[in-house]
Amino acid sequence: MDKPLVAIVGRTNVGKSTLFNRVIGRRMAIVEDTPGITRDRLYAEAEWNGREFVMIDTGGLLFNEQDPIKSEVTIQAQVALDEADVVVFMVDSVSGVNPLDEEIADRLRGARKPVILVANKSDNAQREQDSLEFHALGIGDVYPISALGGRGVADVLDVIVQSLPSADAEPSYPEDAVKIAIIGRPNVGKSSLLNAILGEKRAIVSDIPGTTRDAIDTVYKRDDDTIVLIDTAGMRRSGKVQGSVEYYTVLRALRAMERADVALIVIDAFEGLCDGDKRVAGFALEAGRACIIVVNKWDLCDQQTMREFADKIRSQVPFLDFAPVVFTSALTKMGVPAVVDTALEVASNHSMRIATSELNRILQEAIDAHTFTRKGRELKVRYAAMADVKPPTIVIFVNDTDLAHFSYVRYLENRIRKEYSYEGTPLRLIFKRAKKERK
Repeated sequence: MDKPLVAIVGRTNVGKSTLFNRVIGRRMAIVEDTPGITRDRLYAEAEWNGREFVMIDTGGLLFNEQDPIKSEVTIQAQVALDEADVVVFMVDSVSGVNPLDEEIADRLRGARKPVILVANKSDNAQREQDSLEFHALGIGDVYPISALGGRGVADVLDVIVQSLPSADAEPSYPEDAVKIAIIGRPNVGKSSLLNAILGEKRAIVSDIPGTTRDAIDTVYKRDDDTIVLIDTAGMRRSGKVQGSVEYYTVLRALRAMERADVALIVIDAFEGLCDGDKRVAGFALEAGRACIIVVNKWDLCDQQTMREFADKIRSQVPFLDFAPVVFTSALTKMGVPAVVDTALEVASNHSMRIATSELNRILQEAIDAHTFTRKGRELKVRYAAMADVKPPTIVIFVNDTDLAHFSYVRYLENRIRKEYSYEGTPLRLIFKRAKKERK
C-alpha cells in the first residue's frame, strides 16, 4: 500500500480491535471477550486531521506457543510490525504490567520506527493514574485511553499523525484497480490460493476450517495492472453459524464480496461440488459479481478429465453457465497464473459497455428472427439502453412488461452474448413499460 501503515500490536485481549474499529469509524474487526479472535492482519484506511493512513489490526503476540494456530498469529503480527511505519503498542490498565508486555517491549525497543505506548481501559482518573506504571517498560510516554468509550483516542491520533513519515509521495492505488474476492466454503484452500498468487505468506494457511475470520485486502501490482485481493472467511449454512463470532464472519465475507469486481468461487476438486458451494455461487450471482469457478486441489483428483469435471459443474449450477472454470493447485501453483489472467479478462467484461445504437441493432435482429407472443399479444421492444456496468445492466422498454417471459429474456441475453461474449459476468436485463404504452 502507498499510504503509511500504522500497526496496533500487543498481547491478546487488550482491546486492539476495539481501537481499530473506532479509528476507521466502522465495525470491521471482530470484537469479543474471547482472546485470539483476530488471527490475520486486517487493513483499513483511516484519516485524521486531513492525513490519510492505513490501520493494521493484528492478532495478539504470543511467544513460545506450541499451538500451531497461535504461533501463526504471532508470525502475522510480526509481519505487520515489520512493514508498519508507526507502531501502536497497546497494554491493559486494568491488569497492569504483564510479563508478556515486557517481552513485547524488549522487541519493540529495537525497532527503528516510532512506537506509541497506549494504556487501554483507562476509563477514569484512577485508571489513568494506574497507567503510569507502564513507564517501567522503557518505551517512552504512556497515553491512557478508553478505546471503547473514546477517552483519549483523539490525543493518540494526534501523536500518530505527527509520527507518520512525510506525505510528499503518498499516492493511493487507482480507483480502477481490479478487486478480486476469494470466496468459498471453509477449508477449500482460499488462503492458500491467495498466498500462491502473491508468492508470499500473507494470510494464515491452516487445515482448520474458519481460520480466516476477517476479510483481508492485499494490494499488489502485476505489470500495468493494480489488483486488490480480498481473502474472506469461509461461508457456512446459516443454521450452522454458532455465536456472534461466526455470525460476523459470514456477514463480513458477504460484504467483502459485494465490494469486489470479481468473485473467485473456490471449490475442492477432491470433494466435488457441494451444496455449500452452490450457496456461495448464489451469493456471488445475487451480488452481481463477475464469477470464476476455481477448482482447487486438482493435483489430488485423477478420476476424470477437466472437461468432464467442468461439464458436471455446469450441469449442477446452470445459473453460472457464463462463468469460466479454472483448475488449480495452490500447493504446486499449477494454474495459478491462469486464475489471475482470467480474472482480469472477466473484470474487463464486467465493466464493458455497448453503444446504444449497437445494442438496439442486436435486439431488433433478435426480435426479427424470433418474435414472442403470449395470450394473443406480441411483445414489442421500443428502445433499449445500457444503464450501468459492474454488472452490465440493460434497460429494455417494451409495450407490456407482463409479456417478458423468462424464456424469451434468456433468448435475448444469449443473442447479446453471441456478439459480446461477456464471459464471466452476469447480464441484467430490466424490462420497463414504454411511456407511450402507459395507461
